[in-house]
Amino acid sequence: MTLALGNSRLTLPTLRAAWRAHEPIALDPASGSRLQASVAAIERIVASGEPAYGINTGFGKLAQARIAPNELRQLQRNLVLSHATGTGPLLPDDAVRLVLLLKIASLAQGASGVRPQTIDALIRLHNAGVMPCIPSKGSVGASGDLAPLAHLACALIGVGEVRIDGRIVPAAEGLARAELAPLELGPKEGLALLNGTQVSTALALIGLFAIENAFAAALAAGALSVDAAMGSDTPFDARIHALRGQHGQIEVAQRYRALLMGSQIRASHLRGDDRVQDPYSLRCQPQVMGACLDSIRHCARVLEIEANGVSDNPLVVDGAVLSGGNFHAEPVALVADQLAVACAEIGALAERRIALLIDGAISRLPHFLVEHGGLNSGFMIAQVTAAALASENKSLAHPASVDSLPTSANQEDHVSMATFAARRLGEMADNTAGIVAIELLAAAQGVDLRRPLATSPALQDVHREVRAVAKFYEHDRHFAPEIEAVKQLVRDGAFNAHAAGLLPSLA
Repeated sequence: MTLALGNSRLTLPTLRAAWRAHEPIALDPASGSRLQASVAAIERIVASGEPAYGINTGFGKLAQARIAPNELRQLQRNLVLSHATGTGPLLPDDAVRLVLLLKIASLAQGASGVRPQTIDALIRLHNAGVMPCIPSKGSVGASGDLAPLAHLACALIGVGEVRIDGRIVPAAEGLARAELAPLELGPKEGLALLNGTQVSTALALIGLFAIENAFAAALAAGALSVDAAMGSDTPFDARIHALRGQHGQIEVAQRYRALLMGSQIRASHLRGDDRVQDPYSLRCQPQVMGACLDSIRHCARVLEIEANGVSDNPLVVDGAVLSGGNFHAEPVALVADQLAVACAEIGALAERRIALLIDGAISRLPHFLVEHGGLNSGFMIAQVTAAALASENKSLAHPASVDSLPTSANQEDHVSMATFAARRLGEMADNTAGIVAIELLAAAQGVDLRRPLATSPALQDVHREVRAVAKFYEHDRHFAPEIEAVKQLVRDGAFNAHAAGLLPSLA
């Protein structure tokens, strides 16, 4: 199905689907009149000679420089070429695809002064699978994602490189694949392409989706760990959470109750266990995971708004050109920092449950979850790996938005650092997926060691998912491939059904 852009809101499920699969997009015909009016406003300004930022003036600190009418197209080309200064590894194709979609959706709203044929060129690149090569580093998230978006714009004018089916080729070859000629940019078009928060927003959205996957898997893993440790389900009693009133906590507690319902292991605990209270990593899961869920939901709302916004400068409104600062990515930076903290907490709590399960004095399971300890080390070093990943996330969770370095000769004197704030979420989500994968393996092992008692029907489904790629750990063997296999399940969203209705993009 073709996704029409320009006249309807993008939802988080739609954006998640666009990230996961390459589907065609088109310009909604209803946006045509707005686009024509916007272009006409730019043309009137050019004809009048009235100074307007970025249309017939220089940029940034050079805004006082007036540009002659016969140099306006060269001005836009020079802008693109001079700003393509990114460095570092290239963004992956799924990220570039989402950047293209967000940029097209923004321009299609008719507030940027961009011609329909320029938007059509972007659509053709997207639909042909021609992904501009965009270095991942070089943006401070103010005045838009200038450097990375300049690399995107370079592809339109036939400069730089693109990726097609995994191959890096000259931009000219990519244009030919999309049946395009190099584009000559009109007044303001280079600026409209470069301004905007689309790179930081796309990266933050991808981080959000990956963190949602990790959250769902951690919910399932945490419940399975409760049974593996023969813990109590009393801490999930609805009456406890109603007295506090935190919505995420209430909903998460309900999900734990549903996951544990019908467990023979839990029934055995009720018949005779002298432990009065479980450790916090089991008992306080609704409080921690509920708070993370509330934070994820807030961040998701902000990112959905940003995905539907117009963030270049200046903007064409009611025939006037208004200079402002929508390109400042502070909203994205702040929620990316909040997502980073939530991601770190999800992983930190999961790591503590792994440590609990391998400690026989607490879990009352064989030490390191393996028989014949000493000869076998079992899960000893798998927990060390989880601890290393959790520690990395603590460092990565340091807020990026509290830093600002002035740029453009102090004209752009406060910046958001949103692009790094968003980009690091991918690494953090991957770390957390690794931690949760190890917990799933440890909890499945613990449940197996409780036989003949069986876990709940819902958690038997979780157990089967794990055992489909990793058998019972009877004695020491090469463990890394199995950890990676379960981690891939987490990344692929194999456990998302256990958080159905909770997470914003999975609603």
